[in-house]
Amino acid sequence: MPDRRRFLQSLSTLPLVGGLFPDWAAAVQPVPAERDFFKELGVRPIINAAGTYTMFTATLMWPECVRAIEATSRKFVRLTDLSEAVGARIGRMLGCEDALVTSGAAGALTLGTAACMTGTDPDKIRRIPDTTGMKDEVIVQKSHRFPYDHMVRNCGIRLVEAETREELIGAISDRTALLLFLNKSDPLGQVKQEEFVRIGKQYKVPTFNDAAADVPPVGNLTRYLRMGFDLVTFSGGKGLRGPQSAGLLLGRGDLIQAARLNTLPHSDTIGRGLKVNKEEMIAMLVALEQYMAHDHEAEWRRWEDSIERIRREVVAVPGVRAERFVPVLANAVPHLRIQWEAQVRVTPTDVMQALREGDPSIELVPLSAQARRLEVSSWTLQPGEDAIVGGRIREVLSAGASEA
Repeated sequence: MPDRRRFLQSLSTLPLVGGLFPDWAAAVQPVPAERDFFKELGVRPIINAAGTYTMFTATLMWPECVRAIEATSRKFVRLTDLSEAVGARIGRMLGCEDALVTSGAAGALTLGTAACMTGTDPDKIRRIPDTTGMKDEVIVQKSHRFPYDHMVRNCGIRLVEAETREELIGAISDRTALLLFLNKSDPLGQVKQEEFVRIGKQYKVPTFNDAAADVPPVGNLTRYLRMGFDLVTFSGGKGLRGPQSAGLLLGRGDLIQAARLNTLPHSDTIGRGLKVNKEEMIAMLVALEQYMAHDHEAEWRRWEDSIERIRREVVAVPGVRAERFVPVLANAVPHLRIQWEAQVRVTPTDVMQALREGDPSIELVPLSAQARRLEVSSWTLQPGEDAIVGGRIREVLSAGASEA
């Protein structure tokens, strides 16, 4: 008791919390609606003419998602109950057995892989990435290797590469947990989507299609499930316009249940850090509702108009040409490819740097820079930004032409 009394007396001699932590106390104030956090922090917003790249914060959420996040932030729920209820609703919407809102498509890759390795066995769930006694190989076409397959390797598996149909079948063994498919690489691989699924069914090995950036078109949300893939993932923060850090894992009920057991709120799991909060779960559901009810034809026309407006601006510069194109898979929206002759003495890097440093700051498609060539994407441009982008590109290219 004396120790407790002395402690309380010592507190009475201290300054108020604001005096102890003046910076913190000043920050904890009601947030006015007009507060500009980016300006406070010295971070410049950009015009995103690149697309839904993570480095540019992907998409802008539907307003309905923002309202859903605010509405669900005021109550507590049991997270497992919510995850199961949201998954069941999404499953009914898309015609699959079950669904799980994940921490992006990247998180879905880890959880889907873990599900195929552990099932619902609690011992295996606790042990991975120690794969002793488990199926510990994932077969992937060599042309389908990509940086995000690290999310698969996180589970402790070994990736086995194949190129031909015969090699793929020959690689299947009692250690094979999964056949992994990267949807956007379908044109590059020798084993196409339908054949890949048939092989999986024949040899009773689950097939997993990473289709992260493959909406639009909206029909892809159900296409690969109907094709027979056991698991499919889509990013939530791209075409679906949900939270950037959310995604969808769709497919077989037993595998989705196993994936759910491999993540929170279950603590001793490979996916404990792949946290998805209640607000993101609901916002992802709302994003899917909004996307499926959206007027996709009207939006496509708007994208086409934006690309044409930019095209007209840039081809006004002598020696510059531009063509509209749509990627076959992944980010399949109208794009513009801009190319110029040697008489325009500016490099793609120069153009991108000038746009980045200008006001407003503009980003074009990353990694599109080749010899006198750049690309512009339409689907993250906001109303009126196409005119700004076209005008600024024209200015930079014109400056290069005037130096000739």
